[in-house]
Amino acid sequence: MASASAASIPPPLTDAERDALVQAVKDWSIGNGLAVRPPAAVISSDTDPTGITAINAPVTLFPSPFPRVCFEQAKAVQKTYNELYASVSRDEEFLADIINQVKDGDDFVQNMWQIHLRVKQEGYTQPLSLGLFRSDYMVHRDSSVSPPSLQAKQVEFNTIASSFGGLSYYTSLLHKYLAITEYPLFERKISPGALDLPDNKSIQGLAAGIEAAYNAYPDSELGHSKCVIFVVQGDERNVFDQRHLEYQIAKSSPTIPLFRMSFADTLNHTSIANTPKRQLLYRLPRNPSKIFEVAVVYMRAGYGPGDYPDQRAWDARYQLERSAAIKCPTVLTQLAGTKKVQQVLATPRPSSTPSMLGRFIDDDSPSAAELWKTFTNIYPMDTSEAGLEARKKALDPELCKAYVLKPQREGGGNNTYRAAIPEFLKSVPETHWGSFILMELITPPPVSNLILRNGKIEQGGVICELGIYGTCLWNQSSGELLHNEEAGYLLRTKGDQSEEGGVAAGFGCMDSCALV
Repeated sequence: MASASAASIPPPLTDAERDALVQAVKDWSIGNGLAVRPPAAVISSDTDPTGITAINAPVTLFPSPFPRVCFEQAKAVQKTYNELYASVSRDEEFLADIINQVKDGDDFVQNMWQIHLRVKQEGYTQPLSLGLFRSDYMVHRDSSVSPPSLQAKQVEFNTIASSFGGLSYYTSLLHKYLAITEYPLFERKISPGALDLPDNKSIQGLAAGIEAAYNAYPDSELGHSKCVIFVVQGDERNVFDQRHLEYQIAKSSPTIPLFRMSFADTLNHTSIANTPKRQLLYRLPRNPSKIFEVAVVYMRAGYGPGDYPDQRAWDARYQLERSAAIKCPTVLTQLAGTKKVQQVLATPRPSSTPSMLGRFIDDDSPSAAELWKTFTNIYPMDTSEAGLEARKKALDPELCKAYVLKPQREGGGNNTYRAAIPEFLKSVPETHWGSFILMELITPPPVSNLILRNGKIEQGGVICELGIYGTCLWNQSSGELLHNEEAGYLLRTKGDQSEEGGVAAGFGCMDSCALV
């Protein structure tokens, strides 16, 4: 990764230079919506009872150096990943086997599957599915070849609530702004144009996917206007990230009506039409006489057990699933994003039979070859031969330090790392171990940066994780792809001593790429 640009980030700063840069970042961020609602630890509800405050999203003061070869590799393979996961969501037999392998110890996944079975028995009425995906990568330095090569290795694939497309777009713009206004003024200046800052169209790309689904939904037979619903968590701090997508969709012509609805209010504000198509109807809470037919449900909630505190929440998800609205995602698409699916797809091809990936994409095709380059070593934790070997590694106090143990969950804060794995496993019934996967840790090249979080500067080594967005609209019955695009990128960065990367969870921060 060494180059003049990489070596100059971050440059040494005087106190005055750092203070001026921080002020510029704070003002630009609020001025442009690179913001979040503050956590209670920063501004309590007693101090802000009406919820009017917003603060800068945690962000790096400089774009982080990122290998161009890995950036281009990850972008190039995204459309293939979109197609792969659309195909996985259509393979009920494959998913049923996956669910069966992790059902002990994972009631959440099992409950999701039961919703699918209920709707299947009644009969699905909407064949179209929408995916707003994000494939996450870290840079791997392969020393087995000479000279060593850099490759993008997949951390995970997200099929629900793939967040930060809104804030990522503005982080890229922030660093481009600083590159022409602030960085050239330092004593150790970075000249305008010295940094290769790629364009990022994440807002436009993700919004285009939602618009494609909306336009594919026919005009209402019931005489209502169509609309899009964003289903969100009630206490959402990351509201501006979502709002930026809404504002982009609002630019469409003709206008697309779009409403936000908390997942907990689903049964209060929606109903199913008493027709064979089971249209989803939304009553505007501020004026219940206004009824819209929901064309697209975009879920930014419902991805973890915390969103389902009672049976009413499960009934709400069932209502959405059985409706005619185009779901992003359907239950099957959400289940396609489980870590077990990732592990099975990444299992090396036996010498005499096709790989599991070959069930969906020809093993000998160039597309499959590009996917294989992004796979890292992932192992089951079941009682198979490979699973028993993985259990030995996970329980060994030394070998475990090269791994992360993952449950079938989305969002930050769920994983167990390195030396903590043996003790964690001992706290879990052994019959539940099969619901986890064991992944070899990816160790990226060292990078330094400064992070502005809650008004304070953190400086030192950082680890960067690249996410590539993809949008895909497909027919679940026929497999026809109606829309398949790569849709921008996200760079999340965390201190190199942190093991989780979630920005909303308080671990990571927003960043952008300086290609080197």
